[in-house]
Amino acid sequence: MRIVIAGGHGRIALRLERLLSAAGHEPVGIVRRPEQAGDLREAGAEPVVLDLESASVEEVAEVLRGADAAVFAAGAGPGSGADRKDTVDRAAAVLFADAAERAGVRRFVVVSSMGADAGHQGDEVFDAYLRAKGAADDEVRSRPALDWTILRPGALTDDAGKGTVRLGAATGRGPVPRDDVAATVAELLDTPATAGLTLELVAGPTPLSVAVKDVAGN
Repeated sequence: MRIVIAGGHGRIALRLERLLSAAGHEPVGIVRRPEQAGDLREAGAEPVVLDLESASVEEVAEVLRGADAAVFAAGAGPGSGADRKDTVDRAAAVLFADAAERAGVRRFVVVSSMGADAGHQGDEVFDAYLRAKGAADDEVRSRPALDWTILRPGALTDDAGKGTVRLGAATGRGPVPRDDVAATVAELLDTPATAGLTLELVAGPTPLSVAVKDVAGN
């Protein structure tokens, strides 16, 4: 599969690109800065330099044309303010969904966040982040032209992945290694029956492939 990943230089995205490339897929990562391209090539991905905060729908659709799936894994990142939570975590996700529809790419996976809720209350930057992610998720879920899956991981860590998780509509809070988030996204892409599901993910006892099959009803 040719899989286009928004936020291609992110810590989950780079892991995902390595996994997809090793499995024989063709990952394409959208990055903001040209100097990030080398890291993507090392991960086995094709880099495309495009700023999702300023790009048009047609520019993004051009990257997506011919792809089998799209993954939104972009984020404003730590240290960014509430304004960029809106322009990246919400608006860029909506733009990416618009572009996927225009390009005819149905399979659409979003790396969201546990607790994402457009109605979340609070004045801190993290509160704005949860509102932005929740609004983006709502927008994606409203689109019948997309076979979407929303993945909401718990607290992200850089611990080595264990290959075992807890995955479901409601898991309870907990940490999860980025390695296992990336591996879960790869499994979701290979499991189209997970379309239409919003799933939480934390570390747990179930082998990853089994957990994905279970939520897919296989």
